Amino acid sequence: MNKEARKLRNGMSKDCIEQSFTERRTFSLAKDEYTATPHDNFMTLAYTIRDRMIERWIETQQRYHKHNVKRVYYLSMEFLIGRLLMHGIQNLGVETQVREALKTYGINLDMVLEMEPDAGLGNGGLGRLAACFLDSMATLGIPAVGYGIMYDFGIFQQKLINGFQVEAPDHWRKLGTPWAIERPEYQIRVRFGGRTQHNREPSGRINVRWLDTDDIMAMPLDIPVPGFHNDVVNTLRLWSAKGTEEFGLEYFNHGDYIKAYENKLASENISKVLYPNDKVSAGAELRLKQEYFFVAASLADITRRFRVHNERWEDLPKKVALQLNDTHPALATAELMRILLDDAGLEWDPAWDITRQTFGYTNHTLMPEALETWPVHLFQRVLPRHLEIIYEINSRFLAEVSRRFLGDPDRIRRMSLVDESGAKQVRMAYLAIVASHSVNGVSELHSDLLKKTLFKDFFEMWPERFNNKTNGVTPRRWLVEANPKLSKLITGAVGEGWQTDTERLSGLLPMREDQGFRESWARVKRQNKESLAAFVKRTTGVSVSPDSIFDVQIKRIHEYKRQLLFAFFLIHHYLRLKRDPGAPRVPRTALFGGKAAPGYEMAKLIIKFINSVASVVNADHSVRDRLKIVYLEDYRVSLAQRIFPASDLSEQISTAGTEASGTGCMKFMMNGALTIGTLDGANIEIAREAGRPNMFIFGLQAEQVAKLKASGYRPEEKIRQSPPLAEIMRLIKNDFFSRMEPGIFQPIFDSLTHHDPFLVLADFSDYVRAQDEAEALYRDPSAWTKASIVNVAKSGRFSSDRTIREYAKDIWGIPVDKAPDIR
Repeated sequence: MNKEARKLRNGMSKDCIEQSFTERRTFSLAKDEYTATPHDNFMTLAYTIRDRMIERWIETQQRYHKHNVKRVYYLSMEFLIGRLLMHGIQNLGVETQVREALKTYGINLDMVLEMEPDAGLGNGGLGRLAACFLDSMATLGIPAVGYGIMYDFGIFQQKLINGFQVEAPDHWRKLGTPWAIERPEYQIRVRFGGRTQHNREPSGRINVRWLDTDDIMAMPLDIPVPGFHNDVVNTLRLWSAKGTEEFGLEYFNHGDYIKAYENKLASENISKVLYPNDKVSAGAELRLKQEYFFVAASLADITRRFRVHNERWEDLPKKVALQLNDTHPALATAELMRILLDDAGLEWDPAWDITRQTFGYTNHTLMPEALETWPVHLFQRVLPRHLEIIYEINSRFLAEVSRRFLGDPDRIRRMSLVDESGAKQVRMAYLAIVASHSVNGVSELHSDLLKKTLFKDFFEMWPERFNNKTNGVTPRRWLVEANPKLSKLITGAVGEGWQTDTERLSGLLPMREDQGFRESWARVKRQNKESLAAFVKRTTGVSVSPDSIFDVQIKRIHEYKRQLLFAFFLIHHYLRLKRDPGAPRVPRTALFGGKAAPGYEMAKLIIKFINSVASVVNADHSVRDRLKIVYLEDYRVSLAQRIFPASDLSEQISTAGTEASGTGCMKFMMNGALTIGTLDGANIEIAREAGRPNMFIFGLQAEQVAKLKASGYRPEEKIRQSPPLAEIMRLIKNDFFSRMEPGIFQPIFDSLTHHDPFLVLADFSDYVRAQDEAEALYRDPSAWTKASIVNVAKSGRFSSDRTIREYAKDIWGIPVDKAPDIR
C-alpha cells in the first residue's frame, strides 16, 4: 500500500475513521452492527485508533534508527497506565471526528470508553509516575523506551465486604487487549541458577562461564506511547515469561506429559502477578526472579539495538541512558557488568566506567525498611554469577572508601553493599548508588533528607552525584482528559498551547478578579461534583450533596499517610455536630479511596475502621445532611479521573519527613482543589508556588518530628492534654464503632496509645485548626474560587514535562530543544 493509500485508509477525518471502524469490526472481529457487543465496539474503536498510531510509530522508530540517536531506557517494575483509548484519541487530536463517526452507528463514545479495563500494571504512585513520564517523553520528542513486565494479573481488585478489604484477582487481559503487540521474533533467553566456571586464558585474563542454568524465555509485547499532537510515538515494551521450547523434553520423552507441562507453567509464573507476597520464601524467590527476568531481558534488548549501529562498547553511554525507577531494577547494573565482562570480554575498569556513566538512579522512599535487600543465600542459588560481580564491586568500593576515610571501620561497615549485621543481605539501593553517575530524590525535601539521613555516607563521598528532580504529572491525562469542562474554560481564557506549556496557566491569575469568570469556574466545579455524586449514589447507594465541601483522601493505605488522622477529625466533627446541632457548619462529604497491601494487617484494619465510622455517621439521621463519609471501592486510575475534578479539599497529611514526593497532591492542585497538608514531600513546593493563603498548612515539620522522637515522645500525654482526643480514644476502646465486633479496633488503640509511630495524636489539634480554617474560607464562595483559580494557575511547575526536561538536561545528556530536530 503506497503512502497516499495509507493516508486515505488511516486518515484523521470523520469519514476515514468511520470507514476504518467498519473495516475493523468486519475483518478483525468478524462482527457486524447486529452481533457486535459493547466490548466489541471498544475493541473496534481501539484498533481504529491504534492503526493511526502504528503508522506514526513506525516512522518515529525509523527516524531514531536513521539518526542513531541517544535513547532513554526507563526501567520500572510498574507502569500504571490505566485506560488508553481516550488518551490515544486526545493525543492524536481526533476526539471530535471520533464522536461524529460513532454517531453514524448510534454509538456513544463515553459508553465505549467505559468498556475498557484499567491496565493495573502498578501498585500506586511509582507506577503512575512512570506512565506520566512516558507521556512526557513522547510529547517532548525524546527517544525513549519504557521497560517492565506484562503481568497477567495486575494490582488486585478491591472488594469491600462488611467494611473489610477483600482482594480479588485482576485478570485485566481476560478479553484481550488491543494495545499490546507481541514480538516473538525478539524473545530473549533469561538464565537462573546453575554454577560458574572460571578459566584462565593464555593472556592471564579470567574467563567466566555461567553453566547448567534453568532458562526461561522473555517475550516482548509492545504498547505504543503517542505524544501530544506531534506525530511521535514511543514504545512501552513489557516482558511476558514463556517456557523454553525444550521445556521438560526429558519428561516428555518418557511419557510424563503432566510433569513437562507443570515445568512450563512454573516458568511462566514469573510474569503472572504483580508483587507476590515476599514474606514467604517462595514469594521472595519469585520476586527476585521477576526483577532479574525483566532487567536481563531489557539489557539484552538494549545492547542488541545498540550494536546494530555501534561497534565500540565505550560508546554505550553516548547512545544509551538507563534510568532506574527506584531500587527494584538495581540488578540491571550487575547484569550490564556481566554482559561487558563475560560476553563482550572487556576488562573490569573499562566495563565499570561504562556502567557507571550509563546508569542513573531515582530513589522514591525515606523509609529504611523499604530499601530492598536480598539474602545472600538466595542470591547465591538464583543468581550466582551476579553475586560474584556484586562481591567484586563491593571489594573495590570499600577499598576506595577506606582510602578516602582513613581509620573509619564503622563507615566501611555502614556503606558495604553486604549487610553482615545478621544473616547476610545484599543492599540493592547501595548497589544502585555505587553503580550510577546520578542519584536523585523526587522532591526538594526528600532529596535533602536523603543527603542528611538515609544516604549521608554516600553523599559525603560523592556529593556531585546527588540531585533533585521534583516529580510531576502529565496535564494531558490529569486535566485535558480528566476534566474536559475545566480544560475548555482554561483554553478560552489563556488560549491553546497550555497543554504542552503549562507555564501559560499563569495567565489565569488576572482572571480571578473577574466575577463572570469566577462564576463560570464555580459552575464547572459544581457540574463535576454533580457527576461524581451521581457515581457515588450508583456505586455505593449513599447520597451526597454537591453543595457540601468534597473533602478527599485517595491514595495507598499506609500508616504514614495517616488516613487515621482524617478519620479522627471526622469523628471529632461528628461529635461537634451532635453536641451543637444549631452551629453554622458547612455540610461536608468525606471521600476515601485506596488499597492496602494484602499482607499489611494494620492498613487493612484502618480500612475497616473508616468504614465502621462511616456506617455509624451515615446512619445517624441527626447529621444526615451535614456529614457523609464514603469509602470508594477499588481505587484505580479511571476512578481517580472522576474524583480529582470534583474535589474541593485535598488531604495531603503524611507525617513530615515520610512522603518522598506524592503526585496526587499535584493532580488535585491542577484540578482546582485546595490542599490541607503538612510540610512534607511536594507540599512544600506547592505552598511556595500557590502561596500559604491558598492552602492550609498544619503540623510538625520534619526537623520537629525528628526532635520529638529523639526526646522520647509520649503519646498518652497528648491524649491527656486533649479532651477531644480522649473522647475519640474512649469511643474506640468502648467499641462505639464496633458494637457487633467488640475489640476489633484494639490494635489501633494500642498502637496509638503506646507508640503512635507517625504522630497522629501529636498533629491532631493543629489539624483541626487547619480544617476549621478551610471551612471558614469555603463559606465565602468568591474567596474560595479565587484560591482555586490560583492553584491551577500556579500548577504549571508540577507538569511532568518540566521534570523530564530536567532529567534530560542534567542526567541523560539529551537537550530537549534538540530532540525534534531529527524529524
